[in-house]
Amino acid sequence: MKHFLLIYDYAPDYLSTRPAHRPAHLDLARQSAERDELQLGGAVPDADPPFGLLLFKAETPAIAEAFAKADPYVVNGVVTGWRVCEWVTVVGETALTQV
Repeated sequence: MKHFLLIYDYAPDYLSTRPAHRPAHLDLARQSAERDELQLGGAVPDADPPFGLLLFKAETPAIAEAFAKADPYVVNGVVTGWRVCEWVTVVGETALTQV
């Protein structure tokens, strides 16, 4: 298993467009978490510009990519761009790489 970060670029007006799509987004996230794919997710509001960050555990980046493609935030323009990066975790109880 590996960790993958799904990084979301928010639209400038995301705070006003997000509420309409938040319930469906959270439902998708909870389903992924129940399958032990999504480990953590949330916003980084103090960054300039703010962005979203979701941590997935999977064999390949396909799980995170499929999540993004199905996410109501992406489909409805709350998120204007996204990317998936492997994160090699080495320290902590849930790190997936042993050194």
